[in-house]
Amino acid sequence: MLTVRDLHAGYAGSEVLFGVSLRVDKGEGVVVLGPNGHGKTTLLRAISGLVRPTAGVVELDGELISDKRPDEIAAAGVIHIPQGDLLFPEMTVYENLVMGAFVKRAWRERQQRLSRVYELFDWLPERRDQLARSLSGGERRMLALARGLMADARVLLIDEPSLGLAPVITEQIYASIRGIKESGLAILIADENANHLAALADRVYLLETGSFVREAPADSLLADEALLAAYLG
Repeated sequence: MLTVRDLHAGYAGSEVLFGVSLRVDKGEGVVVLGPNGHGKTTLLRAISGLVRPTAGVVELDGELISDKRPDEIAAAGVIHIPQGDLLFPEMTVYENLVMGAFVKRAWRERQQRLSRVYELFDWLPERRDQLARSLSGGERRMLALARGLMADARVLLIDEPSLGLAPVITEQIYASIRGIKESGLAILIADENANHLAALADRVYLLETGSFVREAPADSLLADEALLAAYLG
């Protein structure tokens, strides 16, 4: 479904990604695993159009999207949930959710999408009128995931979903992501922690200094403790 080929990208003339290639198939969970500062966030930003690639291509179902604006890429179905929550803090939970349905197709179906989101995150209806800024860190992260699902998503890009959260909240976040994957949506996650990934990842790419050093099925790579220790510490 999503294909990245020989992608180069960076900031202000400084290259961060050096010819990375990956794929995410329909309904698949793919993880880009690597230490902090090695290009994971830049990769997701380049896919979603927030960073313009200097070389290489990104395709969705064979159609080139790396030459499109971020809003056009989102409208095509590639939805980026960035690091942190980046919610609208002075808006309610409900208002944040419907902001995710800005694509015309999603807006027409917003009530159906809202019902689906409420099934995955059953605490949201009772918090409908609560301001986003008053939620806990874990609740804000889950609201960000839910807002992404309100769009007409075909591939969900999730950057560091558990960053800065307590272990018990991290468990809840990854349980939510597993529920999203089980609904059939393709997911690409950037993470620096191998814990919690085995239950939702089909394949793993290991990223170091802007290049992939390993691609393997998740069960084999995540079981290789020596390899993970060598690259992740």
